Amino acid sequence: MIGEDRRQLNERFIHVFKQLEDRGEIIKNNRSGKGMGDFAEKILGNRAYGHIIRAYLNPKDKRVISYSQARTLCREYGVSEAYMLDGVGTPFGMDLPRGVYEDAPPSGNILFTTVSAFAGASVDAGSFASETNAFFSLPGLSGTGLVAFPINGNSMEPLIKSGDVVICRQVEGVQDIEDDEIYAVRNNGSLWIKHVQRIMHGGRVTHLKLISANYLEHDPFVEEVNIHTRLYKVVRKISEI
Repeated sequence: MIGEDRRQLNERFIHVFKQLEDRGEIIKNNRSGKGMGDFAEKILGNRAYGHIIRAYLNPKDKRVISYSQARTLCREYGVSEAYMLDGVGTPFGMDLPRGVYEDAPPSGNILFTTVSAFAGASVDAGSFASETNAFFSLPGLSGTGLVAFPINGNSMEPLIKSGDVVICRQVEGVQDIEDDEIYAVRNNGSLWIKHVQRIMHGGRVTHLKLISANYLEHDPFVEEVNIHTRLYKVVRKISEI
């Protein structure tokens, strides 16, 4: 008999699958590496098992994804294990690695970290473990998914200056961002604070145009959206008095 935990796991799988479709990582009728058969081969080990994936995606079917298959999904597509296995956080947001803070529970809901740690953050490794991190809270900023780090550079002046600390909240996916708002964009080990504009192709976001406030010194550039792309909306800055 399938337990409630497995049903909830499968519901999260359905949600993640839709997110991967929105990102263009899965295209059901694709024949160049992103089709249902390719997905089935990665997750189930056999490209002929696309019908099983479709069964998982059908809420009326009794078949549900297993925990081992869910872990494979996380590994292959950069999905947060915390979200997929436990329902914590968001599928592609920054989730703190388990075990790092077991001896000292967080004293706030905002993680303060370094740019280098945040840029290379991984949900399944101790990328924060070697860094000195702290948690804090501020009035008016509640909930989870908040991270703060200092700014180094003048690309967003005069809006955000070097030495300011920005507080960002994770965004579920590129389809949820608002054009021309300021985001922290983390992609392939790099991190930028920029105005962001979506570039659409075939009804989905394929690239992001990143624009500096200090446009006289810093030209705009384009980044391709992929499974490593993470976005965090800047919700507050802290400046020196």
